[in-house]
Amino acid sequence: MKNPILTTRRNFLRTTLLGGALSWTVPSFVAQTFDVLHAATDGALTQVNTGKDGTILVLIQLAGGNDGLNAVVPYTNDYYYQARPTLGIPHDQVLPLNDTLGLNPSMTGFKSLFDSGHLSIVNGVGYPNPNRSHFRSTEIWQTASDEDRYLTNGWIGRYFDNACAGCDATVGINIGPRLPQAFASATPTGVSIENPDNYRFVSAGKNDDEELAYRSMYAPPDDPLGDASGGNSGGSISMVSGTVTLHNGQSAVDFLERTAMNAQFSSDKIRAIVAKTRDTFQYPPGPLARNLQLVARLITGGLTSRVYYVSQGGYDTHTFQRGAQDGRLKELADSVKAFTDDLQASGVFDRVMIMTFSEFGRRVLENGSRGTDHGAAAPMFLIGPNMKSGLLGAEPSLAPADLLDGDIKYNTDFRSVYASILQSWLGANSVPILGKQFDTLPILG
Repeated sequence: MKNPILTTRRNFLRTTLLGGALSWTVPSFVAQTFDVLHAATDGALTQVNTGKDGTILVLIQLAGGNDGLNAVVPYTNDYYYQARPTLGIPHDQVLPLNDTLGLNPSMTGFKSLFDSGHLSIVNGVGYPNPNRSHFRSTEIWQTASDEDRYLTNGWIGRYFDNACAGCDATVGINIGPRLPQAFASATPTGVSIENPDNYRFVSAGKNDDEELAYRSMYAPPDDPLGDASGGNSGGSISMVSGTVTLHNGQSAVDFLERTAMNAQFSSDKIRAIVAKTRDTFQYPPGPLARNLQLVARLITGGLTSRVYYVSQGGYDTHTFQRGAQDGRLKELADSVKAFTDDLQASGVFDRVMIMTFSEFGRRVLENGSRGTDHGAAAPMFLIGPNMKSGLLGAEPSLAPADLLDGDIKYNTDFRSVYASILQSWLGANSVPILGKQFDTLPILG
């Protein structure tokens, strides 16, 4: 017997939003987002809750190209200070990790996590033939592709396709206005939210006029369009988003019907979780902290998500880098430390791993504007309760003869980090997701 509420919703959609089905006036991006629900709702309304008790991955994108040398500082390296006469962080200000490397002095939150055994730093992460374009390099990281290969679906989207069949659309949650390309998948999965009190799905498309038209159909009249630089705090670089292609003979009308109903069911679920949880833990000010606080509420509230995605912008530091980057790194470290403290107090930290990434590092040599230009390899941060705490991967050489066109050479392929997380943390076979078997790292203790 069909669910009468579902049938009523379907009829409403057909007679109102889809009444002019053949007129094709529906915004095109609506057929490019969210999840296919029609067949599932006709039959079984119960889906696999793979995230309620399973491991969770929280991705934090450092949009703009974080300078790794001033984040993880080689404070005993003469080449570092020769290349950065004004930007080099004095050795007595660095937060030491070992005899040669230390953290930026603003990253006290990460130093605390490192000392408590919850932080791993992977040195020199990159890929062959690095691309210095923000958008192309972001696309490479989001799709896990080679530099000369263009993929449509993201690496997280392929994880959804291969390991999360039957899961709710909320198996992946992006905090921000648009789904990242990392979520793009063959079977559309994952949702974007901004303000949960005014919750609605938002587009994975790129046309702002179409997005506004979509929101006028599905969102409350007082729902603001939102600010990509505020809600997501990643700016345009972090907004590289994926598209979804219809498949299996679906019509655009059927697809719209299914995704609209899926949006309604998922919004009800998220509203209910937010309503029953409270912001009881003190976070520092700033958009990244607010977004991580929301993620903590969704996790502790029992949302069955496996992957959360947030973005922090401001890392494109061509001029006066010290003030700008130090501020971003302080926000990052303090926000993540508050997030982990919150999860520990709630008893769920043992299920969560955090991974940071940026599309590239910066050049070794400072420029004439007290900043740095686009580079290549940089460190990644992995935070969690079961980490192999410490430094992974060889410390990159800064000797001029060892550089690649003025950039640090990578010694760890970023897809090796992905493979390690997929296999060791998420329990998935990385080969169909990444296309081949990459070397893995001992990321867990």
